[in-house]
Amino acid sequence: MQTRNLIASFTLGITLAGIPVLQSHALEENTPDVYSFTGYNLKGEKVSINYSTTSFIGKPSFQYKDQKQTLNFEGEKQIRTVETEIGTLVTVTIKQTVNGEYTTFSLLIPRVKIGLGEEVKIVTNGITTLNRFSTIPQSNQQQKQLYTIINLKGTARFVVF
Repeated sequence: MQTRNLIASFTLGITLAGIPVLQSHALEENTPDVYSFTGYNLKGEKVSINYSTTSFIGKPSFQYKDQKQTLNFEGEKQIRTVETEIGTLVTVTIKQTVNGEYTTFSLLIPRVKIGLGEEVKIVTNGITTLNRFSTIPQSNQQQKQLYTIINLKGTARFVVF
C-alpha cells in the first residue's frame, strides 16, 4: 500500500514538474503599450493612428496617416505626453507654416489594464488643433485655437519589447 502511494506521489511530482511556469507579469495587469486607431475626419477621409509608448530602441513612436500624408514621429521631443484626469494626452505637430501657424494632433488615451498578449477594444477621440498666429497685431485679437474632434475606434495591447 505504501509503495502505491509512493509511486503515485512520484508520478504526480514528475507531472507537475513538466508543466511550464508562466512568467510573473503574464498574470499581472499591465498598462498597454501599443495602440492602433482609425476614424474619419469631417471630410469623411480615413485617419489612422498607431502609437507605441516604447519600442525595441526604447523610444515612443507615433504614426499619423490621412489621405494626404503619412507622418512618423519618434522620441519625447516629437511626441509629447501629459497625464490628465481623463487619460493621457499624446500630441504631435502635423503641420507648420512659414507664418507661424501650426497644426497639432492629440490622441486621448483612456486608462486600461490588460494582461500580457491580450488585446482590448478602445473608443476614444483625436483632436486636431489649428494654432493660429498673425504678424499683424490687430489680427491676433481672436480665438487662437480651433478644434476638430475625430471619433476613433481601435485596440490596445501589452507587448514586451
